[in-house]
Amino acid sequence: MFDLLLTVDQWKNTGIAIGIFVIFLGLRKLFTTYLFKFIIGFVKNKKIDIVTNILEAFEKPLRWVFVIIGIQLALPYLPFELLSLEVERQIVRSSFVALAAWGFYNMADSTSLFFSTFSKNFDFQVDRIIIPFVEKIIRTIVIVLSVSIIAEEWGFNVNGFVAGLGLGGLAFALAARETLANLFGGVVIITEKPFTIGDWIKTPSVEGVVEDITFRSTKIRTFAQALVTVPNSTLSNEPIINWAKMGKRQIAFHLGVTYDTPKAKLEKVVKEIKEMLIDHPDIHNEVIFVNFDRFNDSSLDLYLYFFTNTTVFGDYLNVKEDINFRIMGILEKEQVEIAFPTRTLVIQKDGQPVKEQEEFFERARG
Repeated sequence: MFDLLLTVDQWKNTGIAIGIFVIFLGLRKLFTTYLFKFIIGFVKNKKIDIVTNILEAFEKPLRWVFVIIGIQLALPYLPFELLSLEVERQIVRSSFVALAAWGFYNMADSTSLFFSTFSKNFDFQVDRIIIPFVEKIIRTIVIVLSVSIIAEEWGFNVNGFVAGLGLGGLAFALAARETLANLFGGVVIITEKPFTIGDWIKTPSVEGVVEDITFRSTKIRTFAQALVTVPNSTLSNEPIINWAKMGKRQIAFHLGVTYDTPKAKLEKVVKEIKEMLIDHPDIHNEVIFVNFDRFNDSSLDLYLYFFTNTTVFGDYLNVKEDINFRIMGILEKEQVEIAFPTRTLVIQKDGQPVKEQEEFFERARG
């Protein structure tokens, strides 16, 4: 009779344990479906972006908190002992550390928002290239700290491990020399800021748009849409041309006109082209040169040197095209012809030179 009552009690306790766990699963569903969504919606309406990102970062870890608490409260009612009390506490504490680390790891995505808010409130500009670098540092610190805390919870001597690393530091440094060189190269790029994410750069190794920078390398998207990964140690030791830092964009070329152009017309063409450039809204007025430059083999060459206000490549080409059409209009108005390369052949016939001229209608020099 005692054994039967004991069996009934065991089933009763098992039912209580299952009930407790099911209740917490229900609370978890209630929290994530209603309460948490209500809090998120309220914060979003108040436009508190940082708080919103923090809540969203901890949303999934908070769901598992209900599961862990439910398991912890249900275990004592089970009729058999799965784990000792000490091991159970270690698992629970380690689980909470892991969930906290999960939330802080997710929060690293909010680094850009934090920097933008900080810049807005304190009038302090933060380069975009720093943000992904800081995100990776934060995530690395979170992982290292959480692993260390969990290891100490289970009795591992973390101090001894660190001391062991110190004794083997020389061997480690020699083995990881390239990795350390890339790391310090990344630090140089971050501190000197020769470019930022989104800049168009050119080096002896690669030319393209910077997409990302990590501890080891920088990712650059070429204009052929290939993604090139350059080690930071290489990039930090190379000359870097940053086309995105141009304040204006250069246009320089020679324009050859025919030798039969009268001096007065040539002077007028030079004057009109210069006035056109000065009055053009898309041309930078600080430096404009239009001059009769040289007597070439088959042309009188004008030299044009000026800058566009825009540095965007597509807009630059449109401005350049407009300038070319306007120059053509000035030449047509003044009836001045663009010179073509020519060659004169002199042939001896019966002791008398016969002069013949051949014109090769190739591209005009410019």
